[in-house]
Amino acid sequence: MIDLFNYSRRKASVVNVGNTPLGGDNPVRVQSMTTTQTTDTEGSVAQTERIVDAGGEYVRLTTQGVREAENLKNIGERLRADGYAVPIVADVHFNPNVADVAALYAGKVRVNPGNYVDPARTFRQLEYTDEEYAAELQKIEQRFVPFLNICREHHTAVRIGVNHGSLSDRIMSRYGDTPEGIVESCMEFLRICKREKFDDVVISIKASNTVVMVRSVRLLVDAMERADMYYPLHLGVTEAGEGEDGRIKSAVGIGALLADGIGDTIRVSLSEEPEAEIPVARHLVDYVTCRDGHMMIPATACAGFDWLHPERRKTTAVGNIGGDNVPVVVGPAPLGPPKGGCPAGDTESDEQPNTKSDMKPDYIYIGGNMPANPASGHKYIVDFNVYQEHFGAAASSPLGGTEGGAGSFYPIFPHTAMPFIGTVQADVKFLVLQYGVPAEEYTACLRRHPEVVVVCVSNHQNRLGEQRALIHEISAAGLTNPVVICQMYRHTQEEKGDFQLEAAVDMGALMFDGVCDGIWLMNDGTLSSSDICDTAFGILQAARLRTSKTEYISCPGCGRTLYDLRSTIARIKEATAHLKGLKIGIMGCIVNGPGEMADADYGYVGAGRGKISLYRRKECVAKNIPEEEAVERLLELIDNDTAI
Repeated sequence: MIDLFNYSRRKASVVNVGNTPLGGDNPVRVQSMTTTQTTDTEGSVAQTERIVDAGGEYVRLTTQGVREAENLKNIGERLRADGYAVPIVADVHFNPNVADVAALYAGKVRVNPGNYVDPARTFRQLEYTDEEYAAELQKIEQRFVPFLNICREHHTAVRIGVNHGSLSDRIMSRYGDTPEGIVESCMEFLRICKREKFDDVVISIKASNTVVMVRSVRLLVDAMERADMYYPLHLGVTEAGEGEDGRIKSAVGIGALLADGIGDTIRVSLSEEPEAEIPVARHLVDYVTCRDGHMMIPATACAGFDWLHPERRKTTAVGNIGGDNVPVVVGPAPLGPPKGGCPAGDTESDEQPNTKSDMKPDYIYIGGNMPANPASGHKYIVDFNVYQEHFGAAASSPLGGTEGGAGSFYPIFPHTAMPFIGTVQADVKFLVLQYGVPAEEYTACLRRHPEVVVVCVSNHQNRLGEQRALIHEISAAGLTNPVVICQMYRHTQEEKGDFQLEAAVDMGALMFDGVCDGIWLMNDGTLSSSDICDTAFGILQAARLRTSKTEYISCPGCGRTLYDLRSTIARIKEATAHLKGLKIGIMGCIVNGPGEMADADYGYVGAGRGKISLYRRKECVAKNIPEEEAVERLLELIDNDTAI
C-alpha cells in the first residue's frame, strides 16, 4: 500500500514497448501524440521526430481507420531510416478491427474500454439485467482475446485507456458517472488479460476533472493490488488546455500521483504543438523523482483518514479561514522584503499589486514592513514582535486584528514564540509549525487558542510527506485549527514556468487529501507578487477548490481534429475571459467531447471537416454548423442564456 509519508515508486511489472521498456526499475517515461493525419507519412514522421528530439520516448498517432493503421508501417520504416527507433503507439476508438491491424505495426496499441465493443455513449438511462450485463461482458471477451493473441504473436503491448468522457452506457447503468465506474471499466479488461496470461499491459485513467482523475487512479491502484495485479500506469489529465492554466492543471493532477510514487509514463496534454508537452512532462518527472532516497519521516496516519475516499478535514473557522470557507490565498507584499523571524517573502521591486478583483490575496504578508498608508479592506499578516510594538496587548483598534477602514493586521508567530501568543489579542493569529516540533508543546497551545491558524511549512527533501505528517499529527490530537499550507521556492522571473509546475505538484496531493484551508506560496527570487498570487489561484481552480476565472476544457488535438483548434481556442478565450465560473469545452472531435464536457456549461465540438456542433451541458443544441460561423453562434448562445 502507499506510504503517505515516505516516497518510493509503486511496484509495477515491466512492459516491453518496442526497445523502450517501462515499469519495474525503468525511469518514468515521457510521451506525446501527433496532431497530423496518420495517412500523411511525411507530416507524421516530421512531427514524431520533433517530439523525439525534444525528449519524447513514445509517440502516439491516431488510427481512426484501417488506412491509418496500415500506414503505421510506412511511418515506422521512415523513422528507422532516419535513425529514430522510438516506439510508435496506435490510438484506437470505436473499431476493434483497426486495433487488430495496428497491432501488426505499432509497439503498443491503445484501446478504450468505453467504445472497444460497446457503441458510443448515448447519455440515455439504460437498464441491464444481470443476464444482459453478463452477456455484454462475454461479448467483450470474445472480441478482446483474439486481439490479445495478435499482440502476443507480434510482441505488441496494449494500453487499456479509460477516459471519464467515454464510459459506456453499460458501465453508467451500474456505477454512474463515478470513479468507481471508471475503475470497473478498466478492471473488466484487466481480468481478461490476467486470465489469458497477457502481461504486456499498461493502464491509463484520464479525466479533465483532476479530482475525478486522482481519485480514480487511487482506487484503481487499490483494486489492482487486491487482485494481485501490478501493471504499470500511464498518467495524464485529458483536455487540460493550453498555456499556464494547462500546465498548472496537468501538474496538479499528475503531480499528486507521481508524488505518491504512482506512474510509470506520463503525457501532458496541451492545446499546443506536441513537442511543447515534453519539457513540461520532463520537469514534472525530474522534480518528483529526486525525492527518492530521502531521510525517513517516522509518521503515523491519523485514524479515520481515508486516502481512497478523502473528505475535507473538519476545522473550526477562524475568520474566513477553515470551516466551510473556500481555501484562502496568502500573498507577498508587492514592495520590499519582509523582515523578522518568519519565512521570507518577495524580494524588493517596483511592481504594483494585483488589481484583478477575483485574484487578490485574502491576506498579504508584510513581515516587519508596516505600510505608511494601509489600503482599505486589505488584511495584513505582520511579524508578532512588530505587531506588539504597534498595537501592544490591546487589539481593539481597527489596525489590531479587526476590520477597519485603514486595513487590518494579524500577528504571525514562529513556533519558538508560542509563549507570547496569549499576550496578544487578535481575532486571527498565525503560528508557523514544522513536523518535528514536539507535539506536546504546540497541542496545548492550539487547544487553548482556537483563534490560531497553523501555517504548515517544510524544507524536507520530501515536503509532501513532512507536511502530511504534521497535519496527521494535529488531527490525531483532536485539534480543529485550520491549516494553511506554505511552500517556499527560489526562482527568477525567467523560471516562472518551473515555479508554477513545482508549486502545483507540491500542493496537489494535499488538496486532494482534503487538508488545505489555504495556500501560501513564497519565493526568494525575482518573481512578481502578481505571478505568485495568480499561480496560487490557478492551483486552487485546477483542484476544483476555488473558482476565480473562466475555465476552459480543451483537447490537444490529433488527426481526428478537422478544424483549426488553436486559433478557435484563442478567439473563444478572448470573448469569454470575463465570465468567471463558466466552464467552456473546446473539443476536437466526438470521441471524448460530450463526456469530458459533462460538467461544462457549454461545448464546442468538431463534428466533421469544417463542421462544429454546439452543446449546452450534455445536450447538443446545434449540429454541423460551418466552422466560420461557429464561434459567433457559441457566443450568441451564451449571451442569450445569460440574458434570461
